[in-house]
Amino acid sequence: MIEHRGGAPADIGRATAPGSVVALVDAASGVERELIGNWLAEGGIAKEFGTDAPITQLDLDAGAIATRMVGRHDDPLVVPVRVLWLPPERDGVRRITFADMALLTNPRKPNRLAQRKLVGQSNRHVVLTGQPALLSDLRTNNPEAAALVTKGSAEPFARAIVRAAVVALERAERTIIGDRYKVPRLVAEEIMDSPDFVRRLELIADQIGAAPHEVYRRAEKALNELVAAQSRLVSDLFTQAMRPIHASTWKVDSDDSGLAALRDLNRRYPLVFLPSHRSYVDAFVLGDVLARNDFPPNHVIGGANLSFWPMGPIARRTGTVFIRRSFGDDEVYKAVVEEYFAFLLAKRFNLEWYFEGGRTRTGKLRPPRYGLLNYLAAAVRADRVEDVMLVPVSITYERLNELGAIATEQVGGRKKPEGLAWLARYIRSQQHSAGHVYVRFGEPLSARDRLAAHGDPLVTPPLTIPLHRTEPAPAGLTEIGQGEPEAPEAAELERKAVQRLAFEIAVGINAVTPVTVNALVTLALLGVHERALTLGEVRTVLAPVLGYIRKRELPHGELDTLQDDQGLAVVLEQLSLAKVVTVYRGGLEPVYSIEAGAHLEAAFYRNSAVHWFVHRAILELSILAALDSDGADQLSTGWDEAFRLRDLLKFEFFFPERAEFAEQITAEMLLLDPQWRSHTRDNTLGSEVMAKLTDSGFMMAHRVLRSFFDAQLVVAERLADRDPEIELDRKQFIAECVAVGKQMMLQQRLHSPESVSTELFTSALKLADNHGLLEPVSNDSAKRRAELTERRVEFADRLRTIGARISQAAALDPSNRETR
Repeated sequence: MIEHRGGAPADIGRATAPGSVVALVDAASGVERELIGNWLAEGGIAKEFGTDAPITQLDLDAGAIATRMVGRHDDPLVVPVRVLWLPPERDGVRRITFADMALLTNPRKPNRLAQRKLVGQSNRHVVLTGQPALLSDLRTNNPEAAALVTKGSAEPFARAIVRAAVVALERAERTIIGDRYKVPRLVAEEIMDSPDFVRRLELIADQIGAAPHEVYRRAEKALNELVAAQSRLVSDLFTQAMRPIHASTWKVDSDDSGLAALRDLNRRYPLVFLPSHRSYVDAFVLGDVLARNDFPPNHVIGGANLSFWPMGPIARRTGTVFIRRSFGDDEVYKAVVEEYFAFLLAKRFNLEWYFEGGRTRTGKLRPPRYGLLNYLAAAVRADRVEDVMLVPVSITYERLNELGAIATEQVGGRKKPEGLAWLARYIRSQQHSAGHVYVRFGEPLSARDRLAAHGDPLVTPPLTIPLHRTEPAPAGLTEIGQGEPEAPEAAELERKAVQRLAFEIAVGINAVTPVTVNALVTLALLGVHERALTLGEVRTVLAPVLGYIRKRELPHGELDTLQDDQGLAVVLEQLSLAKVVTVYRGGLEPVYSIEAGAHLEAAFYRNSAVHWFVHRAILELSILAALDSDGADQLSTGWDEAFRLRDLLKFEFFFPERAEFAEQITAEMLLLDPQWRSHTRDNTLGSEVMAKLTDSGFMMAHRVLRSFFDAQLVVAERLADRDPEIELDRKQFIAECVAVGKQMMLQQRLHSPESVSTELFTSALKLADNHGLLEPVSNDSAKRRAELTERRVEFADRLRTIGARISQAAALDPSNRETR
């Protein structure tokens, strides 16, 4: 007797047994037909579904079904059947290996000769049935295609039956081989057969003045370009081939505690994994973690720049969807991408993309790109899918071997194009151990709930500031949700809802990003200007910061290694091998400092955790601003400064709305001084606050914020010196900032080379644009020219003031005092 595994029991929703059965046989060889025929003859249908009705065998072929089944007047039970071939079991896992391929056979699709040999091995094949359905139910589920049968066109309904049978068999297969082998079938055919999509293409044809058949042809070509034709064979082999690239370089540390709940969610909803993007190997690391936990493979959305041979064709066979970097005005391509997204979500295929739009160049999260989230939101709003669960994912590396190229780009170097030679160099660079890579999963977000919550006009109650704040919030800091908004258009509401959703995703990623040992060590060394530290001095700098991390219960890596000299020395030596830290051993004891020319690489490591310290840094500068004020209302001055700093940094970090931000600053203040509320009298801070600040043993403002404000200063000064009538060429302007920034470094007007960064200058330019400082003024308005110039100069002056205050904070840091 041949082993059999079936789909679901024969509860087909009817009180009476079917009068007949149609077995749709999916067989590719005579051996498979023989196995299925024997199983049917031995009563397989009767045993599986409890019916003795006569059986008709049909090939799972649209032509045969159109000819012999769709026009039937009875109501047979339709049962798809195929043979499933299984690889041999190795170490408890059935997976294809390169050893199998060396024998010139695919264990999942053995050739006819191999099939004949495997017939006697009951553990190598299964006769499989998919979930059965009555013909009447199939008509109900496909009304438009079924209606065409009466008009003499049976082919569309037959194709719909084939697709339903294939899907049913795929689901049955996964009960045996696991969810990690969930792959899509007949995608392009189903989309192009969709009446709604065809109507949309006809509408586009009318809009652009093209022939419908030409638009249909373009859509079909674009769809074939997009669709990831996943292969179980290629997925197995590609995983086996690529895993050593990261497995030999990093020790993967993944928190799998929440993955069981995610798998439960995945049975009902599609999951969209949205990871931070720091390395080219992110997708391999995440894919390996998910595969080991039996998740189906994600459809990974990638840029077309990575579709070069041979990676492109292989990656497509493992689920990568390559999308053009720019769509332009190609309405057909936009429609195809949106439809493909909706199809994948409706079929509950999991997706993965890097919503920052590219690898971070600074180590912290980049501002999000909204394009793909807009497509997802459109599918949810159109009820193409019940809901989508968005999963923030943090992937954090202790060390990265590709940072040199990233740093070169940040000082104006050209990015090397991806290709075969680039791939060989990249793989060769990953041959050195680089510590841990931490994979952490944030709380999943319901797309439907979040879009609904943010889809209506937002009216926020009056802002209440804690800490005895009596003055109103400073003017000019209006944002989403503040004040009494006018009723915006629906499109604007939708745009803001997607932006809010992206913000929550970013916050979710940051919330689970651990503080690594390298992040803390570089934080310490970057904070001492042009000085080297002994091992003991590094440990002294880190001790209060480690206490702060413990007090806040922040997620972290193996920080215990920093507690003793031996562990700390190992971390510093590893950074030295990576050419980020330099060690001088010629004196009484080794001293450590940032390697010359490696400040951008060091900042990358520090910035992976910098978001955890931003509020502390803002609090420090706000306290110093309040104590510098001449008036008695120091609290109001401090709060005004906190909100201004938040506004200046809004293109660098993800801040919540003002009320929540105020609560977070309050929490920082109470962490510094639990008796804070009792110290505030008459809106003055008093000497207690400064004492607590200096006694805390560390300052963060110069370590965390200086590079960002220095970069803003470069941009602000270049704007202040610019003729307000001249329109800005952004690319040329960024190049000018790089050149001038290097000069300011040589003049010691900037404190660290990490400030000279195209990424930081780009964010600073966005800030200037947000403040209305970029739009040129016509030469017929002298007053407006003078006003723009004045505002640009004020912007630069404001940043110089902040820079001076950061230097004041640095002077208060114990590690920067002359007497230690």
